[in-house]
Order: sequence, then structure tokens, then C-alpha cells
Amino acid sequence: MKDHYSIIVLFFLLGISCTSEKKLSYLYIPQEAESQIFRMALPDYKLQPRDILYITAKAITPDGSIKDLLSSTPGGLELSYVQSESGGYLAGYEINTDGDIILPAIGKINLVGLTINESREKLEEKIRLVFKEVTVDCKLISFKFTVIGEVRAPGNYLNYNNYLTVLEAIGRAGGIGDYGRRDKVLVVRSTKNGTTTYTLNLQNKNLLSSEAYYLLPNDIVIVEPEKHKIFNMNLPTLSFIITSAFSIFSTTLLLINYIQ
Repeated sequence: MKDHYSIIVLFFLLGISCTSEKKLSYLYIPQEAESQIFRMALPDYKLQPRDILYITAKAITPDGSIKDLLSSTPGGLELSYVQSESGGYLAGYEINTDGDIILPAIGKINLVGLTINESREKLEEKIRLVFKEVTVDCKLISFKFTVIGEVRAPGNYLNYNNYLTVLEAIGRAGGIGDYGRRDKVLVVRSTKNGTTTYTLNLQNKNLLSSEAYYLLPNDIVIVEPEKHKIFNMNLPTLSFIITSAFSIFSTTLLLINYIQ
């Protein structure tokens, strides 16, 4: 009888703990489905106060060498210096509360509300008033994002690229954990009109055309937990209690039969 109870408990636990392949996948698409194209314009992030830019202005000298006329790194250090939050703050140019950056020998330039490409064009126009025939490069180095919730490595991250998808962000955080929901991921975004939230289903192909598929600086990604997370966490304890209860019950029945 004890063996019968153990088998029943085993099948019960297996039944409630089974998870389908579809539930564990990202962008689940059946094998027989035809390939599709999802078109979406890349986001044009508008610069805001407190953003930090890496700016260089390079020109060819008479001897044929390339000189950096406006180095963003003190002492001519390489770009690798900015690949940390503190290094980026020290090496870059911060947009102040008035929307301006201050360049040596150039002065104030207002960049707030412009895209990266628009900023580069404006910087090049202003710098060429002082230095002729220069090429200006401009990069956003304060692209921070946060991933929290049911991921394997939650935290704040820096992105060294102009674009970042929500799938890449979750990948940087180690992927969704065993108890995370792939069908309910929240993106929190601060805008000039307030805070906007987006709920994404990472298993649905419509994700690729969502406005929040590409993240913007300072976005927060929150991976919701599964409803049965607490139950699954307590499953070993529950299994021990049920098995022990059946064992005690079986032993009690045997004692009663023996006494009778």
C-alpha cells in the first residue's frame, strides 16, 4: 500500500510541475510557419539634460598624420577610458540643465532635444568656425538601462551602442530565470510627459513591432515572476510532508491490523 501511495504522490508532483516547451521559449514560432518580415523604424533618441557625450574632432595635419583637435579624454587617453560609468563621466561632455555642453575654444552649444546625428551635424558646424576641414564624431556614452525581477543577473548596465533591443538587454542580465514569465515583461520609460509603461510578450512575434522593442536610455525592464513561483520553491518541502504523511498513515494502518 505504501508503494501505491508513493506512486500517486510522484505522478501528482510531476503533473503540477510540468512546463511546456512553448512556455519556456522566446518568440515561439511553429516550425511550419512561414517566414515573415517585421518592419519598424529605429528610435531617434532626443538628448536630455545630464546625458554625457563622447566628442572628437579630427583633422589631417600637413605632414599627413591625423590629429585629434578636440579630445574628450584627458591627456590623449584612448576611448577605452570611457568604458566605465566613472570614466565616462570624467572623459565625456555632460549636457547641463540649460541643455548646453561647453567645449574648449568653442564655448556653449545647445544640444538638448536633438538626435545623435543632428547633434553631430551641429557640432561639426560650430567647430568648423574655429578649426577648418575637421571631421566630428559624437557618441552617447550615458546609455544606461536596468533589468530587474526574475533574471539571473539583475542590475544596472551600460550600453556601448546607439541601439538596444529588449531581448539584448535581458541577455545581458543572464536571461530569464526558472520562475520568470516570458509572456509578461514590463518596460518602464520616463518621458517629458511623465512615465510610460509597456507590457511585452516575449513569446509573441508581435514583439518585433512594439514601440518598446528598442530600449531608450534609462529604461527599466522588469521580468514578472510566475504565479506558482512560491509553490515551486516550497515543492521539496511539500513533497517531504506528503510522503511523510502517507508513510505515517501506512504505518498506522499496519499497526492497527497487527493489533487486531
